[in-house]
Amino acid sequence: MSSILTGITTSGTPHLGNYVGAIKPSLGKIKESQKSFLFLADYHSLIKQQDPELTHKSSLEIASAWLACGLDPKKTFFYRQSRVPQIMELNWILSNTTSKGLLNRAHAYKAAQDLNAEKKIKDLDKGITAGLFNYPVLMAADILIFDADFIPVGSDQKQHIEMTRDIALRFNHIYGEIFTIPQAHISKSIPLLLGTDGRKMSKSYKNYIELFSDEKTLKKSINKIVTDSLLPGEPKETNNSILYSYFKAFASKDLLKEVEIMFSEGKGWGELKNELFILINTELESFRNKYFFYLENQKTVESILIDGEKQVLTIAEKKLVEIRKKIGIRSLDEK
Repeated sequence: MSSILTGITTSGTPHLGNYVGAIKPSLGKIKESQKSFLFLADYHSLIKQQDPELTHKSSLEIASAWLACGLDPKKTFFYRQSRVPQIMELNWILSNTTSKGLLNRAHAYKAAQDLNAEKKIKDLDKGITAGLFNYPVLMAADILIFDADFIPVGSDQKQHIEMTRDIALRFNHIYGEIFTIPQAHISKSIPLLLGTDGRKMSKSYKNYIELFSDEKTLKKSINKIVTDSLLPGEPKETNNSILYSYFKAFASKDLLKEVEIMFSEGKGWGELKNELFILINTELESFRNKYFFYLENQKTVESILIDGEKQVLTIAEKKLVEIRKKIGIRSLDEK
């Protein structure tokens, strides 16, 4: 029985990048899978920010977004990472078989060091927390505790799955076969959605477009997408166009062909951005009311998550009992 697992860090309001890169493809993959796990990565959020109110607010918003976009909690294990203590226990167990050299190569850690180097800070580890450094181990624990087969991720997250595979293989080599070796599921048809300024879409850069903002705010955000200075009537290239990448993320193949003609015929940037607004708003408007319903009915969301957590706790504890036996932590009278 194949299974998939995915999650979103609760470090801010859900944005279009979350929808295109995680929510939409994951919901499609869930329909194809026999078993699926979907979680709110609330402990992961502590790596990115230490605002308690933001973590709490974001948990409700992201849970509401998944439900509004069509997640069926009766067919998916939907839960909060923080409510499954077995994940944190496995995190510690795995940290004792994971080499520091592997963690040294993590993109997030290297990027933080590079930033210090750019600032001419002698101590390249200044400001880098143990949480950031150990992030790949916790991600591995998220995945391995449930023996997930496939992990839907964006291309920028591929390394995390490769590291999870390395961590699982090393543990299996030391203690014997126990973990399923997961595979990254990266949809080649889904582009990496950049922020409105051309950088990676990030809450810290404030260059993201909120997933469920009202129509007026959505249109205003789309108008901020950077373009060149070509005038109406001048042909425009689709290659390396941030605006075109948004069309590619939302348009059907037939519509995309029409968009390419608009670019080649020199339609003005303002008109193109309006076309993009209509396209995105049409897809999201059916979800928007559902999203705000869940935001206003927190007890409903809480109840759904509790039901999912009761189910995954049983699965996680069963797996952890097997793992404890493998490492020699069991009853003293047990052979």
